[in-house]
Amino acid sequence: MSAQRKNSSEIVVTAGGWLLALIWILPLLYAFWTAFHPPAYAARFDLLAPWTLENFERVWTAAPFPRYFLNTFLLVTLILVCQFVICTMAAYAFVCFPFRGSELLFMFVLLQLMIMPEALLVENYKTLGQLGLLDTIAAMGLPYLASAFGIFLFRQTFKSIPKELEEAARLEGANLVQVLLRVFVPVAKPIYIAYGLVTVSYHWNNFLWPLVVTNSVETRPITVGLQIFATVEQGVDWSLITAATIISVAPLLIAFLLFQRQFVQSFMRAGIR
Repeated sequence: MSAQRKNSSEIVVTAGGWLLALIWILPLLYAFWTAFHPPAYAARFDLLAPWTLENFERVWTAAPFPRYFLNTFLLVTLILVCQFVICTMAAYAFVCFPFRGSELLFMFVLLQLMIMPEALLVENYKTLGQLGLLDTIAAMGLPYLASAFGIFLFRQTFKSIPKELEEAARLEGANLVQVLLRVFVPVAKPIYIAYGLVTVSYHWNNFLWPLVVTNSVETRPITVGLQIFATVEQGVDWSLITAATIISVAPLLIAFLLFQRQFVQSFMRAGIR
C-alpha cells in the first residue's frame, strides 16, 4: 500500500513538473512561431504555414541592434569584472583579516540586501548628474559595481576552505595576494561560475535603471533598445516584436544550450557548499 502511495505521489510530482515546464515554455514557443512566420500566422497555428527570416531582416535594419549588443556587452563585462574583484577582496578581508567591529561591518553590508535598487533610483540619478556621467555606460554600471550578495556568497565559500591550505601556502612563501589567487579563488571556482551566470543574466535583462539614465543610441543596452523599437504609433506587429525579442535573448539561450551541464553542476556545487 505504501509503495502504491509512493508511486502515486511520484506520478503527481512528475505531472506537476511537466505542467509547470509547459506553462513556462509556452510564451517562448509562441515567440519562436511568430518570429519565423509571416504576420498573417501570428494569431493562428497552421502546420503548413511558410517559414521565413524576413522578420529578422526587417528588425535588424530597422534598429541599431549591433550597437545595442555592443553596449550591453560592455556594460555586463564592466559589472562582472568589478564585482568579481571587489567582492573577492571584501570577502577575503572579512575571512582572513578579522578586526574589532568586522562582524558589525559585515551586518551593514548585508543590510544592502534589504534595500531594493529602485528605492535609490532618484539619489543615484542626482549623484551621477553631479558627476557629469549621465548617458554613459559607466553610469549604468556604477550602482552595481559592488554586490552585498556577492560579498556574502564569497565570504561563506572562503570560510569553508580548510585553514590548512592557507597555512601550507604561506609556509611555501606565498604572500597574501598569492594565497588568494592560488588557494581561495581556484577552490571557489564553481561559486564564481554560478555567481557570474546570475549577474550576467540579471544585468543583461536589466531595464529600469538603463532606461532612466540613457538618452542616446550610443549608450542604450539591448533591453531599452527593444522597448523603444516595440513602441509604435500605428499598431503592433507581433512578428517583428517577437523577432526582436529572440534576437535580444539569443546570446543567453545559446550560452545555456552550449554550457547547460556546466551551469547545472556549478549551481549544484554552489548549493552543496
